[in-house]
Amino acid sequence: MLDDTDRRILRQYQAAPGVASAELAERAGVTPSTLARRLAAMRAEGVLKGVRGVIHWPALGYELEVSLRVTLDKTAPRAFDEFIVSARGVPEVIEIQTFLGTVDVRLAVVARDLGHYQTLYREKLLTLPHIADIEALMHVALVKHDETVPL
Repeated sequence: MLDDTDRRILRQYQAAPGVASAELAERAGVTPSTLARRLAAMRAEGVLKGVRGVIHWPALGYELEVSLRVTLDKTAPRAFDEFIVSARGVPEVIEIQTFLGTVDVRLAVVARDLGHYQTLYREKLLTLPHIADIEALMHVALVKHDETVPL
């Protein structure tokens, strides 16, 4: 499992994922070769899943984000699978989560404005298969978004 050095590397990596390897090694108190070896091992073990670009949707003209809580008609044998395949085909659906409980699926949806969302909702989202109930929650403010974990 992870030792103190791995945790120190990960803390620094989370804090500044875009810094050069030499600076990251210095911040973590290890040599560049140790850093490279440890990061490679953590990637191989699945601890590090990858590096990604995070897009600020409003900068691209998507001003609205809506969470849809969906309850599916579970009398259909493949309701989950068919719903998820169809939802993946909607470009404005940026996240799909499944749950156990009264809500089966949550979709995160982006839209340019309210008119775009209304069209999207009527023409694409309500036509997804096996929907028994749907609740829309309009995002007002992002109070906290942190993908770091305490190490």
